Amino acid sequence: MNRTTCNGGNVNRKARLTTLLMALTCSMVSVSSATAEESEQDALTKAIDSTATQWSFQFAYQNMFDYKDDTLSNGMTRPAGADNYWQLRAVAPFVFDSFTLLPRLTVRHYENANGDDGLGNTELFGLIVPKSWDWGKGRVGLGPLITLPGNKKVARDEWGYGLAGAIVNSSGKWFYGLLLTQSWRSIDPNNLPPDPTDNTNPLGIAPFLNYQLGDGWYVGNGDMVIQYDWNSNEVYVPIGVRLGKVVPREKGRAWNIYAEYQTSLIYDDWPGSAVDSSIRLNFTLTLPVGM
Repeated sequence: MNRTTCNGGNVNRKARLTTLLMALTCSMVSVSSATAEESEQDALTKAIDSTATQWSFQFAYQNMFDYKDDTLSNGMTRPAGADNYWQLRAVAPFVFDSFTLLPRLTVRHYENANGDDGLGNTELFGLIVPKSWDWGKGRVGLGPLITLPGNKKVARDEWGYGLAGAIVNSSGKWFYGLLLTQSWRSIDPNNLPPDPTDNTNPLGIAPFLNYQLGDGWYVGNGDMVIQYDWNSNEVYVPIGVRLGKVVPREKGRAWNIYAEYQTSLIYDDWPGSAVDSSIRLNFTLTLPVGM
């Protein structure tokens, strides 16, 4: 394929991506505008809502016990991913007159099957929530996304940049929403890959659904990140279940403690790794603003 054809395909892919992000933005604004009645989230929902205006400190461990080892269309055995990782995540809210800024810093330490370990690509995401897009029981936000270089033994040794958007809502015992992320690799212009779309990372689509069981307990689908690969036009869909409990403390603080199991649902044509079974344990402390 010549350079002209590649560039044409790249433009088309970016056009589709732009259309998708614009459609998401329009749908977000429509949902927020359609919600006329102002109300507030209950304590449990707020404790599990990463977009709520509150301080949040998360500590999690995830072990990927097994990976799918089927044969890909190119005749190669499907590669395995990381063996396990530790995750630290902090959210620090900044409240202004017309909007709220929620910077979220995520740091992960990975270990692979060979015993190599090191920091992954640290992620900084700034969710911007205009006041008019927050209706008490839910909200819409958009913002920039930056990834830092990681240890080349377990991650990419390069910068990345992108955008992310979120929409969440609660209704009765239900809490649900969607998070979209899209980033691009920052590649040396003097060492570009043959296919210009190689600098586009997979689109991340993370729908979530949680249901309150009572006494602080809840069940949900977990950290389910669907990926769409722009280069191969293939989709990876994991599936999982999360059982958690919110433990309220004094002065509005709360602990969100959960265990989660995940496996792969749709992966046959996906070119990358596909987890067979993984378990995550999580402890998150939330604190109200101004405490």
